[in-house]
Amino acid sequence: MTDLLVTYDVETTSPEGRRRLRRVAKLCEGYGLRVQKSVFEIVADEKDLLQLLATLDHVIDTDTDNIRVYRLPPNGFRDVHTLGVASALPHREDLVI
Repeated sequence: MTDLLVTYDVETTSPEGRRRLRRVAKLCEGYGLRVQKSVFEIVADEKDLLQLLATLDHVIDTDTDNIRVYRLPPNGFRDVHTLGVASALPHREDLVI
């Protein structure tokens, strides 16, 4: 499993751009935890990462949108320092909804 930081900037000046933004956010929510408006922390295996990247590439407009995926060191989310209202999130624990 790999710790990933996914960030995105989707052009939203058009209705199509706002739809893409919602699709990108919903897709990322299916893989990880939102930590800021356009930032997700994701724990994924290689197969899920490739599937996420392929789907994102299909959703975005490659001429205007920007997605960045950072691979963190093993267990990188354990070394997160937060300030303000931010808090460290339990990525590898069971989630109760």
